[in-house]
Amino acid sequence: MPSAKINFYELLEVNRDADGDTLKRAYRKLAMQYHPDRNPGDAAAEARFKSISVAYDCLKDPQKRAAYDRFGHDAFTQNGGGGGAQQSDFGDIGDIFETIFGSAFGGGGRSRARRGPDLRYDMEVGLEEAFQGRSSTIEVEVAAQCDTCTGSGAAPGTSRRRCNGCNGHGKVRAQQGLFVIERPCPTCNGRGEVLEKACGECRGEGRVDKIQKLDVEVPPGVDTGTRIRLAGRGEAGPQGAPSGDLYIFIHVRAHSVFQREGTSLFTRMPISFTTAALGGSVDIPGIDGETHTIDIPVGIQSGKQLRKRGAGMPVLQGRGRGDLVVEIAVETPTRLSARQKEILAEFRETETGDECPESRGFFERLKDAFSG
Repeated sequence: MPSAKINFYELLEVNRDADGDTLKRAYRKLAMQYHPDRNPGDAAAEARFKSISVAYDCLKDPQKRAAYDRFGHDAFTQNGGGGGAQQSDFGDIGDIFETIFGSAFGGGGRSRARRGPDLRYDMEVGLEEAFQGRSSTIEVEVAAQCDTCTGSGAAPGTSRRRCNGCNGHGKVRAQQGLFVIERPCPTCNGRGEVLEKACGECRGEGRVDKIQKLDVEVPPGVDTGTRIRLAGRGEAGPQGAPSGDLYIFIHVRAHSVFQREGTSLFTRMPISFTTAALGGSVDIPGIDGETHTIDIPVGIQSGKQLRKRGAGMPVLQGRGRGDLVVEIAVETPTRLSARQKEILAEFRETETGDECPESRGFFERLKDAFSG
């Protein structure tokens, strides 16, 4: 029987910083290699299979993994492992995990089938798609229900029988010092039943890896960080247990013209210095494909923001739209014809200083600051 002190990361042949996907691939590879159906009568293989199952059950759970990383196996033993019966079977360690984190001490009855893991899918969309919404078909690799056994894990024509290890109760008791601890049965994992014969397609798991095609409706108004939940589209639970959920996380690509803040859109619009001085209007295309007219007041300065109400992004799952905010940048001409230079020279000769009060005020402040 393997020692209870064998490092879980070493059991799964992964590094301590392995992510969830790496852990899952390592577990599936080893589980297939050491599964009892592939190694009939091999007690060592069966023990190794139980060991890696317990290790994976611990490390795939962030809470259990954090406790294991900090305290090792002592995190899951009574009084740091001292006192009472010493457990060396990995199945027993798995029971301790269930005792501490699962249904806890006491309370009879079979344990409820574990729900399948949730999955995450990252989807990138453009700003126009975030405005309009989109329909998309995605492909996700999941552990889906086995078609051969319809998820039961039992070979066709066979069924389950009562577990001899717990007489169908799903719980076993063990003496630990002065206490009697009740834990899920390691033989049937608390189900109270075992398979007469495992399904050859899924090897008793009730699930197999499949590529799943899903239709996704992205609603108008989504932003980076928006999460779309597809209930029951995650990984199937073992032996017919409910499936987890699939969460689609939205990432909106940067746009070449507009910057987004919530439902508002911002852009910087250069205008000629004559338009700034005389006023006027400018037509710009919006994210909605419509043309929006921006009225330029006389004498506008660079940095001034003009707001077009209701021309921004739609409110997610609500009514209305945000605003389009245009920041003005007055552009000084760099290429002038001889006639244009002549006209500007004539204009300069007529200046009194009242045309640009901000400039005049600045020089007056300088004069006051340095006089006397």
